[in-house]
Amino acid sequence: MDSKSYGRRTSLKLLVAVALLAGMAPFAAHAQAKLKVAAIYTVPVEQQWVSRIHKALNEAKSRGEIEYQFSESVKNADYERVMRQYAESGNQLIVGESFAVEGAARKVAKDYPKVAFLMGSSGRPQPPNFSVFDNYIQEASYLSGMIAGGMTKTNSIGMVGGFAIPEVNRLMHAFMDGAREVNPKVNFLVTFIGSWFDPPKAKEAAFAQIDKGADLLYAERFGVSDAAKERGKLAIGNVIDTQAQYPNTVVASALWNMEPTIQRVLADVKSNQFKAEDYGQYSTMKFKGSELSPLGTFEGKVPANVMAKVREHEKNILSGKLRVKVVETEPKSSK
Repeated sequence: MDSKSYGRRTSLKLLVAVALLAGMAPFAAHAQAKLKVAAIYTVPVEQQWVSRIHKALNEAKSRGEIEYQFSESVKNADYERVMRQYAESGNQLIVGESFAVEGAARKVAKDYPKVAFLMGSSGRPQPPNFSVFDNYIQEASYLSGMIAGGMTKTNSIGMVGGFAIPEVNRLMHAFMDGAREVNPKVNFLVTFIGSWFDPPKAKEAAFAQIDKGADLLYAERFGVSDAAKERGKLAIGNVIDTQAQYPNTVVASALWNMEPTIQRVLADVKSNQFKAEDYGQYSTMKFKGSELSPLGTFEGKVPANVMAKVREHEKNILSGKLRVKVVETEPKSSK
């Protein structure tokens, strides 16, 4: 065989191998190129939950890993249309929260099997390309509840949430369990406002709880800390750290860090390892997906014995010695 024939046959084998790989691995083409990523948000990007996803994606963009575009305040009726537009326009990864539009989101994913989807969801992954995540920050919520139990003087804590869904309920229950850990006498006033982003409504609900004796508020929604500030009460934050905005009000917060989840997903897509799976574990403290915020302006103001217990429990959570109970039923006000 002459060298030219050998060269042609070698080239042909390489072409066949490449074609086979392309057919077997729908995400293979993403390995070297900068990923095109789109996100769909049903609320403004400043809303706590969505802001953490947006932040993590912007950080990946700033590192040069991805091209990133997004749509915010998308109505449920428009979600499927926007999702399809992003899939049609060449985005390789689409991120969003599909809680209220679960059926539509999963239908779109089926129609675009070569696109990777990462959706906030209560449901299970859907092969081959629909992965799910959630903010499993109940461990940090438990620790923040311990601080709340040690800081209340009236033994009455107000809690204002958006909707009584499992994703919210488990954080509230963890917070309540943490508070009871250090203060068995504590009682709770629980209100859901029926909205993910209505600060005025959340503020009014918080005012009503203060009028009933609450001297510390769990700010699951924006607006609650404003009420606490105006009435000279304390608050515990959720998902983001707002102490800089409320230095004399927000004692601590249970923080959600979406970066570990996003980094893992991007790596999986780039290496052709992406498949339908639950990425929820990357929101836990073990993976640095959640944490208790620094006390900051409240350093030294939380009882020392309480903080000693908090640090001990924090250490045990990280080592796996302590597991925070997950309860997803609707929390109720104490009788």
